[in-house]
Amino acid sequence: MGSMIEIAETALPGVLILTPRRFSDARGYFFESWNAARLAEAGIDIAFVQDNHSYSARAGTLRGLHYQAPPHAQAKLVRVAVGAIRDVAVDVRRGSPTFGRWVATELSAENGRQMLIPRGFLHGFVTLVPDTHVLYKADDYYAPDCDGAVRFDDPDLAIDWGIGAQEVILSEKDAAAPPFAAFDSPFVWEG
Repeated sequence: MGSMIEIAETALPGVLILTPRRFSDARGYFFESWNAARLAEAGIDIAFVQDNHSYSARAGTLRGLHYQAPPHAQAKLVRVAVGAIRDVAVDVRRGSPTFGRWVATELSAENGRQMLIPRGFLHGFVTLVPDTHVLYKADDYYAPDCDGAVRFDDPDLAIDWGIGAQEVILSEKDAAAPPFAAFDSPFVWEG
């Protein structure tokens, strides 16, 4: 098991960095991006039901901070097929000792890392290079009525996106997202 995938913890319990082992030769490489049985052995037992593909043409495209509220909350496993992103997760589980804290990591086609973001976290990313393809698995289906967002540059969160706020490319929805102080989190920490 350990030889097929490396699993590293982050500063936020439950948010994990998964790095699958690559098998390379002159033609290129091969790796298992997801193996339910292997990861269940490592304590990651998530039944993913939807795969999403996000393409961003320009560097500096920022998507987030997004969440999907219960009863359709989503855990996500995020990876980059082409390009690179700075991927961010924010703990918004009321009562959590790390409530309001964030972690960020670079995911790229080159480094092969994936970020596992459990339910109860905001998620967002900014593209670091043009023509970036982000793939992510979710453990519940998209539900528009449960969809929500928090402002990416909220001063209370003070996320370091690695890029100036004036340089980012946002959707109208993300540009209009409410501040963290106005966010009544639907998530509760269960210890």
